[in-house]
Amino acid sequence: MKTPIEMLIFVLAMAAATQITRFLPFWFPRQWLDNAFVRTLKSGLPAVILLLLVIYSLKDTPVQVRPWGIPEALSLAAVVGVHLWKHNALLSIGGGTALYMVLVQTQVIERIAGL
Repeated sequence: MKTPIEMLIFVLAMAAATQITRFLPFWFPRQWLDNAFVRTLKSGLPAVILLLLVIYSLKDTPVQVRPWGIPEALSLAAVVGVHLWKHNALLSIGGGTALYMVLVQTQVIERIAGL
């Protein structure tokens, strides 16, 4: 087990690393940030990061046992549908999360399927 001093050093190091990565773009000269590669990253990286989060979230979903991944699929469809409808990330993510929690906590899929 780590000592409290070691844990404090670790937390401070992680906080410093996080702050440096946040401030680093402001320390670069403007001409470094205004090239084609950086513009390509700025336009495509958010979508790639979201895709990775979705894949990571769904990677352990059991699809061969009940409820066969149905709550996850319905919630994902709700997130996509609400986002296409309202173009509001907070509303779509919050709505999808709420729907997933209701489906899982009430086990409504198992009740509908008669299991």
